[in-house]
Amino acid sequence: MRETRMKDADTMVLPRLGSPEASDEDPWGEGHGVAPGRPVTDTPWWRVAAWLVPALLMGALGVLGAGASGLRVAELATWGRVAPSWPDNWSALVRGDLAVTPYHLLVRAWAEVFGTSDLALRGPSILAMTAAAALVGALASRMFTPGTGLLAGVLFALLPTAARYAQEAQPYALTLLAAVLATWLLRSAADRPSAGRFAGYGASVVLLGLCDVVALLLLVGHGWTVFAFRRDVAVRWLVAGCVGALPAAGVLGHAVQQGGRLAQLSNPSLNALAATPRELFGVTVLGAVLLALALFSLPLRYPAALYTAWAVVPPLGLLLVAQATPIWLPQLLLFTLPAWATLGAAALIRVRARWSVGVLAAIAAVGVPVQRRRDRVSRGRPAAVGRPTR
Repeated sequence: MRETRMKDADTMVLPRLGSPEASDEDPWGEGHGVAPGRPVTDTPWWRVAAWLVPALLMGALGVLGAGASGLRVAELATWGRVAPSWPDNWSALVRGDLAVTPYHLLVRAWAEVFGTSDLALRGPSILAMTAAAALVGALASRMFTPGTGLLAGVLFALLPTAARYAQEAQPYALTLLAAVLATWLLRSAADRPSAGRFAGYGASVVLLGLCDVVALLLLVGHGWTVFAFRRDVAVRWLVAGCVGALPAAGVLGHAVQQGGRLAQLSNPSLNALAATPRELFGVTVLGAVLLALALFSLPLRYPAALYTAWAVVPPLGLLLVAQATPIWLPQLLLFTLPAWATLGAAALIRVRARWSVGVLAAIAAVGVPVQRRRDRVSRGRPAAVGRPTR
């Protein structure tokens, strides 16, 4: 279904260089027809494949080896939180890293049902990343075409960091899922405004903020998109976003008063910034490739603008915040990964199918060895630390 016509077209002046059928949201006429020789993918099978194939692929990659080799060092904090009693866990809200405390409470409840094995502790992350891959494909299918959605979902699932954080008992996978869900619900609420849809969007913002307070920077990107393309719903979006951010703001304010900290301390030094592509995409060269592809998905249309704001605005916002408090960590930006993958897919879909398959094969060939090497280096529980018993 074509996107609704931009309500504030008079605020943008773009040359009409494309198809005569081009609209204000499609100045190059890219939404009409398909490239010569390319099959039409807007069929029920393609729409199902756009979310099902990425979900199956991500689920398989997430489960593969998730219970082997022991917990990574970064997961030991989560492992340690499954042992204390509920009062002790609740009192921890005012101590430690505020961005992960709600996640630790969730894992504590999860462990009551599923136990404390390595695979069980990673279960929420595996499920979250699998659902996120499905949503990445489904959302890109709605915003662009089912073919683009399928390519975006597969590209996302093949990135080394997607499998890595699917196999880590940390909050990053759940945060990423909440970001995709919030963007999906924003698109629905902005295009077909109703109180129920904006309430759903506000609920997704609650989830996003409780998963990771820093991820609320996504709202800045959402706000830019709303004010640029859907100004008639700006007030309703602002109310939903502010109300949704209140729980995270309340936890943050209370804990800061008690001497807690927002996240691990890390300054945005030149070395830290240079290492960000490697930490975010798994391999520096993959970050460079996705950035180059994203340049071919210029934000002249509403869909590309939404993804560009999602990918670019939160890192810039975190960089500004890090000037006041040292919280720069590439992992905190993992929730932008679906946007980069979709922008890359939007560029790849314009070329011949064999080129797209070649790029996916290259990403898999580069990413799998990187993930295995990281497993060997970063996993391992100190021998002096005993496993908590249930």
